Amino acid sequence: MNKSEASTVSQSESDWPALLYDNLRTGGLGVRIAKAPDRVRWQLRVGSSIRSAPVLRGGTLYVTSIGGNLHAIDVEKGRQIWQFQAAGQIHSTPSLSDNKVFFGCDAGSVYAVNWDSGRKIWETSAAAEVWASPVTRNGNVFFGSADCKVYSVDANSGSRRWVRQLGGRVYSTAYVGQKNLCLGCGDGRVYSLEISSGKILWSTPTGDGIDSSPAVFGDTVLIGSEDFFLYALEANTGAVRWKYETGLGIASSPAIANDLAFIGSKDGFLYALDVYSGELRWKARAGDVVTAPPVIASGIVCVQAGGTLAFDIASGSLVWRAWLGGSVQSAPVLAGDVIYVASIDGGIYALE
Repeated sequence: MNKSEASTVSQSESDWPALLYDNLRTGGLGVRIAKAPDRVRWQLRVGSSIRSAPVLRGGTLYVTSIGGNLHAIDVEKGRQIWQFQAAGQIHSTPSLSDNKVFFGCDAGSVYAVNWDSGRKIWETSAAAEVWASPVTRNGNVFFGSADCKVYSVDANSGSRRWVRQLGGRVYSTAYVGQKNLCLGCGDGRVYSLEISSGKILWSTPTGDGIDSSPAVFGDTVLIGSEDFFLYALEANTGAVRWKYETGLGIASSPAIANDLAFIGSKDGFLYALDVYSGELRWKARAGDVVTAPPVIASGIVCVQAGGTLAFDIASGSLVWRAWLGGSVQSAPVLAGDVIYVASIDGGIYALE
């Protein structure tokens, strides 16, 4: 698996179609933020808490909520276009591909919904909640479930291609390459599976459960564990290249910019590490707990820790912060002059 193999969605600069910007998990690398936000352009209440990250395509923001709804929002007007009711609460971050929005829910259902109309295209089911964000590759959709299984289904019909049993719940969102996918598991292992069959190619143990989602840089897989460590693994074998210990468990997912990997920890710090060696470049206090993945713009790295904080990418010094009425646990969407944030208080905010 290498960097050029990852699946991407054809997108304009303002689009943000997947968790951490795209399937490369670049975290928004190259997106320009003109200035620190100093006002709320609009806000919209959806009636229930939001714990997943928004995604953006063609001027429409897609957000899932604990109330069990997928919301499509016009970003110019700040108004809801349509909503789709799922069978249960939703923690899953939606993903966009072709004309579809994919997401899972706590009732175990995974949906493909038309992104223009909100009409259900298909629904498939796991035996327990699906918190992971579905990932598309070459006409297939991949996702894990708390039923300890990973699923591959046809992107057009939802019919199953294969199911693979693992040793624990799967809340980690897979990184899908040309021939294999990689994800973390509640049994404390990082797994690599063959995408055509679901065959386990390798698994590497850590010291505790894994909810973090992996990122890949060249032939290195980066992923956090509740055992306090960020791991760098050789993508073809799973061998540990290096690991770095933070002060508490890691539920955050890494983002990569150039030769730096950024990761948040439950110890309240954001860390910047050398991708090749694991050497600490800097760490910065962000809040009491950091569980949301960092996102990257030109010259800054942003993280949610109550509010949105931006740190200088080279030094780790605080550049700006934006506080909202409610706590934020999900990654923001950076789109030029505007930052879109979804909050536990049920609010969706456009900051500029």
